[in-house]
Amino acid sequence: MTVFQAGDACLLFDRKGRRYLIELIAGAEFHHHHGVLPHDEMIGIEEGTTVRSSKNRPLTLMRPRLADYALKMPRGAAVVYPKDVGAILVWADIQPGNLVLEAGTGSGALTMALARAAGATGKVVSYELREDHAKLAKKRIKGFFGDIPDHIDLRLGSVEEGLSELRPDRIVLDVPEPWHAVPGAATNLAPGGIFCCYVPTVPQVQEVRRSLDQTGAFLDIMTFEIMMREWAVDGRSVRPSHRMIGHTGFITVARKLEPAGD
Repeated sequence: MTVFQAGDACLLFDRKGRRYLIELIAGAEFHHHHGVLPHDEMIGIEEGTTVRSSKNRPLTLMRPRLADYALKMPRGAAVVYPKDVGAILVWADIQPGNLVLEAGTGSGALTMALARAAGATGKVVSYELREDHAKLAKKRIKGFFGDIPDHIDLRLGSVEEGLSELRPDRIVLDVPEPWHAVPGAATNLAPGGIFCCYVPTVPQVQEVRRSLDQTGAFLDIMTFEIMMREWAVDGRSVRPSHRMIGHTGFITVARKLEPAGD
C-alpha cells in the first residue's frame, strides 16, 4: 500500500533534487522558500505523485528510505552513517532469527537497520544509558515504522545488564568504551556469534582490540573503515564528486570461540 496516511514520514523532492523530510499531520502545512503545501493535499495520495505548492512549484512525494530517514531526521545523538550501517549488517552477519544485543540506542538509526535485518523472527534488545536519547530514539523509531515493532526491545541502562541475562547471537556496540562489555561478551555471546563495535578514534580501537585479545575467546578479529564517494554523471561528463564521505568511524568485528573443555 503506497497511499500516504496521517502520521507517515514523507520525503519531498523539489525540482533541484533538494529533500525535505516531514511527518504528515492533518491540518498542518509545509512551508519552504517556494510556497506553502497543506499536508491534507498529500494525505491520501500515492507515493511518486507530484503536487504543487502555493507558488506553483512542483514537489514529488516519496517514502524515505532508512538511509534518508537516518540522515534527515531531527536527532540528539550522532547517527551511524548509512555507509557504515551497511558494513555492520554484512560483517556482523545480522540475519533473520538472530537475537541482537545493541548499545547505545542513540537516535535509533542503527537499531532500525538491525531490526530489519533480524526480521520478525529475531529480536533486537537495545540499551541506552541516557534517558533523553532513549526517549528520542523511541519517537524516531515510531516515526519510521509507525509504531515500535514487537521485535525491538528498548531498555534504559547499560549493556552489561543485558549481557548478564541474555545469550545473544550478535553484539553490536556504538558506545564510547565498548571494551567494558568485552568480558561479558566473552562469557555470554553464543559460540560462533559475532561481536561488533563502532568507534571514531584510534585509541578506542587499540583498547577494544587489546581487550578482545586478552580474553582469548575470539577469532578472526578485524578492524576497518568505509569510504564513500559519489560520482557526478551528466551525459558524457562523468567525474568523481568534489566531496566524499571519508572517515566516520572504525568497525571492529570478532567471532566467538566455543569454550575449551576441561
